[in-house]
Formats: sequence, C-alpha cells, structure tokens
Amino acid sequence: MTSAIKTESLTKYYGEHLGIQNLNLDINEGEVFGLLGPNGAGKTTTIRVFLDFIRPTSGTATVLGLDSASDSVAIRDRVGYLPGDFITYERMTGAQLLEYFASMRGNGLGRAKELAERFSLDLDRKIGELSRGNRQKVGLVQAFMSYPELLILDEPTTGLDPLLQQEFHSLTQEEASEGRTVFISSHVLSEVEAICDRVGIIRDGELVTVEQIDDLKQRARAMVKIEFEDAIQPNDFEAVDGVSDVSVSDHTLTCYVTGSVDSLIKAASKHTVNRIESAQPGLEEVFLAYYSDEGNVQEASDA
Repeated sequence: MTSAIKTESLTKYYGEHLGIQNLNLDINEGEVFGLLGPNGAGKTTTIRVFLDFIRPTSGTATVLGLDSASDSVAIRDRVGYLPGDFITYERMTGAQLLEYFASMRGNGLGRAKELAERFSLDLDRKIGELSRGNRQKVGLVQAFMSYPELLILDEPTTGLDPLLQQEFHSLTQEEASEGRTVFISSHVLSEVEAICDRVGIIRDGELVTVEQIDDLKQRARAMVKIEFEDAIQPNDFEAVDGVSDVSVSDHTLTCYVTGSVDSLIKAASKHTVNRIESAQPGLEEVFLAYYSDEGNVQEASDA
C-alpha cells in the first residue's frame, strides 16, 4: 500500500530536552490513524515536524510522498490541518475567516457552509465572541473544507459536546471512505478507539507500539468471574493457559484472562456453573498498562 506519512528514525531535541526519538511510522493512504499519548509525550512535536513548523534533529519524514522539509509548501497545499491550540483573527467573523482561507486555495465557501451547518456554527459572529467549543468548530471547518488528501488533526474534539463529537466521528469516517487519510493526535481514548483503524502509543517521546486496535486490545487481560454451585479450589485454575491472579471466595472464582477464554471455560465445565461475568478490556486498559511503571494490565483494569 502507498504511504501517506512515513518517518525513519525521526528525532527532535529542544536543546537537551527530548521531543521525540527514533520515531518510525508508516501510515497508509485512506487510513484513520491515531497517535495516542498524554500531554507532553511528543504528539504535537511529531505533527510540527510533518508540516515543517520545526526541523528534526535527525531522521526523515515524508508526507504524501514529499520530503517534509524541502517540499513543505507543496505538502501544506494538500493537507487540512487543525492545531491543538487553534488561535486566529478574533476580529473577523467565521465567514470572513473561512473566505480568507478559501481564497488562498482558490476554493469557494460551499463546502464550508455545509460543514458549518452540520456543526451548528454561526458564521456571522466574530471569532473573539465565540466560546472555546465554537472556535474549535471553526478550526474543524477550515481543516475539512478544501477536501484535502490528508487531514492532520491535533486534539480535534477539544471543547465539543458529546453530540458534536459523534458528528465529527461520522465526518472522519466519511472522509476515509472516500480515500482520504486522517491522522489524529489525541489523549481521548474512547475517541481513538471509536474511529481509528490503527493506533500508535507514544511514551516520553518514543513510540511504544503500533497495532490494529483489536489486536492491541487482545494484549490486555479480561477480568472473569465464575460462580459455581459447589466449592472449588484455586489450584484447579491456576495452571490453566492464559489465566492469572486466581482468587476464590464464596464459590466464586475471580481471575484475569489474556487472549482466548477457551481453556478457562473447559476447566470450569468440570464443575456446575451458575453464572459467568466477563469485563472485556478496552483501549483504556491497554493504554494505562503501557504507562504503568511495571506494564501491569491488572493495575490498569483496577484503575
């Protein structure tokens, strides 16, 4: 598949302070990719290198097949960008601002007006009079309005209410279905889980993993509780494949299972089972596991 974004050993230091180190990414055209990490992990630094707002200390980045440094003007002409701190001309109305952006690319306001209506955005009010959420809507409209080949969105749903977050999710999926690539930087776990095909987790400037979301969730442990008719012993289950942290109380087994529960179910079938409960892990459990000091998923599940 063709790469929309590709980095090789991408590294950025701010003096002695590390921004990102040895970042290797390969994001496919038409993919919705999420870069996940807390504030300060290196997400925004990565985006700024993509768009040549800052230059890397070492390594390379190509965007839409072009070098991020030498071809930055051509890249920006094909990219829709929403910064994490969207700040713009406060004395202009939304309509004036979007018309200004449209004129730079030789476009009209038709698409912008459609998006404004979709996000319930009043284009006649001055930017300085808008709430944080409404300013974010302006930022989203300007990013999407030119049908860019690639969308780079830094914390895109900041300030949006839940209904508009869902509208953004729908819009993102529509763009991807038409072959456009979407790169989202976020610390909102539920958002990334809902709309992304793959996710990269970044920690202290280094990429910890890049995987399909479903594959990543398989690494987390699901908590399982099984209530039996009669008394059971912990050692009946402690050696079962994929099972850990076994405890028994009042005829009830509590344990954690990594991967398939088939072996556990087969072991439980040797007894009379009254009830089974399973708490399936989400992306949050996986994410917290990567950020815990010991990488222990149980800590994440109990958080």
